[in-house]
Amino acid sequence: MGTGRSLKCQPFILLCLFEGHRHRIPDGWCVLHSACENSLWDDGSPGGCREYCEFGHVWLAEPYFNMEPRGLFLLEVVIRDLICAVQNRSGNPSAVLLRSAPWPPEPRPPSSSPTRITQPYSSTSPTCSPASFRCDRAGFSSVCLYTLFLIHGHFVPYRLVWGHLVRLQLKRGLPFRPQAVNESCYRGDDSVLKSLVEIADTAPKYLRPNLEATLQLSLKVRGSDPRSPINRAAYGRWIIVKMSVPAAFEGHVVQLLLSIHVFFIIIILQLCADTSLSNMQRQLALEVIVTLSETAAAMLRKHTSIVAQSVPQMLAMMVDLEDDEEWAMADELEDDDFDSNAVAGESALDRIACGLGGKIVLPMIKQHIMQMLQNPDWKYRHAGLMALSAIGEGCHQQMESILNEIVSFVLLFCQDPHPRVRYAACNAIGQMATDFAPTFQKKFHDKVISALLQTMEDQSNPRVQAHAAAALINFTEDCPKSLLVPYLDNLVQHLHTIMVAKLQELIQKGTKLVLEQVVTSIASVADTAEEKFVPYYDLFMPSLKHIVENAVQKELRLLRGKTIECISLIGLAVGKEKFMPDAAAVMQLLLKTQTDFNDLEDDDPQISYMISAWARMCKILGKEFQQYLPVVMGPLMKTASIKPEVALLDTQDMENMSEDDGWEFVNLGDQQSFGIKTAGLEEKATACQMLVCYAKELKEGFVEYTEQVVKMMVPLLKFYFHDGVRVAAAESMPLLLECARVRGPEYLTQMWHFMCDALIKAIGTEPDSDVLSEIMHSFAKCIELMGDGCLNNEHFEELGGILKGKLEEHFKNQELRQAKRQDEDYDEQVEETLQDEDENDVYILTKVSDILHSVFSSYKEKVLPWFEQLLQLIVNLICPHRPWADRQWGLCIFDDVVEHCSPLSFKYAEYFLQPMLQSLCDPSPEVRQAAAYGVGVMAQFGGESYRTFCTEAIPLLVGVIQAANSKAKENINATENCISAVGKVMKYRPECVNVNEILPHWLSWLPLNEDKEEAVHTFNFLCDLIESNNPIILGPDNSNLPKIFSIIADGVVSESIKREDGCSKRLANVVRQVQVSGGLWTECVSTLNETQQKAIQDLLNAA
Repeated sequence: MGTGRSLKCQPFILLCLFEGHRHRIPDGWCVLHSACENSLWDDGSPGGCREYCEFGHVWLAEPYFNMEPRGLFLLEVVIRDLICAVQNRSGNPSAVLLRSAPWPPEPRPPSSSPTRITQPYSSTSPTCSPASFRCDRAGFSSVCLYTLFLIHGHFVPYRLVWGHLVRLQLKRGLPFRPQAVNESCYRGDDSVLKSLVEIADTAPKYLRPNLEATLQLSLKVRGSDPRSPINRAAYGRWIIVKMSVPAAFEGHVVQLLLSIHVFFIIIILQLCADTSLSNMQRQLALEVIVTLSETAAAMLRKHTSIVAQSVPQMLAMMVDLEDDEEWAMADELEDDDFDSNAVAGESALDRIACGLGGKIVLPMIKQHIMQMLQNPDWKYRHAGLMALSAIGEGCHQQMESILNEIVSFVLLFCQDPHPRVRYAACNAIGQMATDFAPTFQKKFHDKVISALLQTMEDQSNPRVQAHAAAALINFTEDCPKSLLVPYLDNLVQHLHTIMVAKLQELIQKGTKLVLEQVVTSIASVADTAEEKFVPYYDLFMPSLKHIVENAVQKELRLLRGKTIECISLIGLAVGKEKFMPDAAAVMQLLLKTQTDFNDLEDDDPQISYMISAWARMCKILGKEFQQYLPVVMGPLMKTASIKPEVALLDTQDMENMSEDDGWEFVNLGDQQSFGIKTAGLEEKATACQMLVCYAKELKEGFVEYTEQVVKMMVPLLKFYFHDGVRVAAAESMPLLLECARVRGPEYLTQMWHFMCDALIKAIGTEPDSDVLSEIMHSFAKCIELMGDGCLNNEHFEELGGILKGKLEEHFKNQELRQAKRQDEDYDEQVEETLQDEDENDVYILTKVSDILHSVFSSYKEKVLPWFEQLLQLIVNLICPHRPWADRQWGLCIFDDVVEHCSPLSFKYAEYFLQPMLQSLCDPSPEVRQAAAYGVGVMAQFGGESYRTFCTEAIPLLVGVIQAANSKAKENINATENCISAVGKVMKYRPECVNVNEILPHWLSWLPLNEDKEEAVHTFNFLCDLIESNNPIILGPDNSNLPKIFSIIADGVVSESIKREDGCSKRLANVVRQVQVSGGLWTECVSTLNETQQKAIQDLLNAA
């Protein structure tokens, strides 16, 4: 190439030369870097050399991911030297150029820094005279840094490789050079800030040695003038796709994102007018700090001075509002303007409060907010109130102690002269009603309801009026019924007055915003008040039906949908008897809408409201709803079968489409992204949940639709676009089996075979713990329903491997949490996070226990050989050093082994007998409860082999029962299981205990009020003793009968005795025998209070 030729296209030409010659890619790296070195970096032209170089690095890197192990080695060389280039601020940039990597790799001596490759490139390479070109070394460093993250971002499946390689370089001591970042940033290069955001997200501990400098840089960027203008075209929308959550790498770096199913899209907003700096660059800089607060919160908490400097800047961004005289009269709810500094600042404040916690953030922000609320400029008061809304979740615990002060102050601004401040006050009230429920409702119901109703009368500012109604919705949703009922008259009067007025406005002016919110407020009040809303039913129903009948215009779709929701919620609240006179008319209105369903647009809000309304009508009407299924099911199945719109896009297409609402993207590498349009996913999830509701409510009445529903639901177990869809699919499985039972065992078995494989595979592959727990729970219910023979050998083999993996993962996660507790960044907030993680793990452990319970109860001792592959892991759970939850659920599993697999269970006695005996005195009540239950089932089912153990257990059980605090709330369930266990030993193993000595004590411990299942066993044993005229139980001259009557009455009151239980009739017969004895009956009844006497009468009437 001659020196007179333009070099701006040189890298592109070089890439073209290497197309088809990828075997020479190692040389290509060298050529590419040489081109980078000799390029005009400071000309600022978009689409020039730098873009081709960035693309070239990725293009050249791609083949290495398919060339293991050589690819891994060569990529390490690439990353090593690119990092080296970032820090190389002096000397010849060619010193870091790459050459063909030797294979096999030559041994390299250990070093604290990477080996530099100084051999110049071959003279045959297409190079140019350095004198012919200008080289900006800061630009060269920044593009190398940015290229590292392009490689990272374009090869999502290989991020572990990336993490491994970066970790190697960091362990060798490569420092981060904020000076290079600083200079590049002020030359108008936003890629460096984007890279910093990516580092903060995926490898935050890399920034540790220079964290102070990095944060200072971010703050400086946010508050200083740029040295050169930013090319607006270079920004657009910048989308960072986060594929999962970080977990600890050893040493200095956080392990990168693991799961590709969970992703979040962080949008750094478009440029807005700013006299000193572009909004984009300010928000990118802010994103670095905020991201660190989420991914490396403990590390950032050690730099509180920097955080303290960032908080006022977030608040300052929230003041960046425009005066709009028409704002208060707007009749459409606007979506948040994510391009505004105000929204960006509010979002950042919310995230940093959640990330760092209230102990750090609240003291920093409280005084600033108080000053803002006293500012004469409405924008500051508005920002202060919105800030209070934003930090409530993250600062929950700290704000709760000063909630009285906060609420009293916020309520004052409901009377503020500026409508947007009143709007912000309503927003703060609504948010606190959600964040601090139900404490907020219990403490401030009188003040808040009064203030909101008064604000709702602001007829001249509909936007404020509507937001006050929205805040009332938040308040009533979580308000205890007993607190709301005294205010019903006042609430109903105000809501009805406003509804009538706004209905007239709708007719005369076409305005609807306030009416939409008021209708939803009425629905929320009715939903909370339930049957207490009956007196007000006739006041609202005519107007609501009128709206549904007449609000048929397109612009009134949302109003009509909300009104349909309101009618169905009111009907559900007041009950079938009150609603039935209107039921036919309402059903006809719904049917008319349903008939027009096919004409509705896909984004019509009425669809989701209709689907939910039909489900509520099903609950109201019960079996009578079955007649409407032919009309309802077609559109419902259509919505549940929605397939999301997806697209495979290159980078440019993705940027163009990102402006469209509802698109989200996952980076696939090779300059391609997977896009999904999320519109319709919520409706799909709602429809699937309504199908679950129909199956649950109608049971065999739904049988005609089970086949088509199960064929749709089973594939949805893998619908990773929406968690709610997978949850509904899992929930539906046992319900559909129940519906199908009326078709006979053959049909039922065919349906089970269709879903069984998918359920087992879903347990092994589901990435979300909440969804996984639901799938496991549903699978266990299916096993119990289908019984013995429902699983074949292949099923057992696959299930055993999955459960073994879950248990091993449980232990591994505990080890990881213990390692985090030794980390230098460990603190109280980290411990809270670790405890949350532990609770999630334990919940999955409970589902493992559920599945094993269902298998044991169905297959009995036949399943023991299969169980032995899990035996050692279960034994590990009950080791003394394990956490109490592990020991609890390990004992529960062995309880099931004893209950369902005895007497063969005794061959495992060496593993669990002594731990179970010791656990009877465990400090944890949950462990004591599991151990006591185990003693009971040993007595009941274990057989002769367990006799000695039962004898040893009795004094320990009695000791627990007679302990001073045994009836305390936290101990009562364990104590009742001990009482039941003593009763079972006396009943099934009387040779193990002195029955005559224990019986008087046992009677004095009754009744059992908390553990309903064990209460049934206890009352049955009591009936046995009474019916056999046991002299110790009856006492001399039946002197214990008043006590027995009291026990029976308390059992009825606490619902421990239920009508469907067989012992209910037996106890009623005992009472009747006493009833005919005259004086004895009078004596027994006279000792009972009014509630107990009514309970005895209810028992007699029900039996």
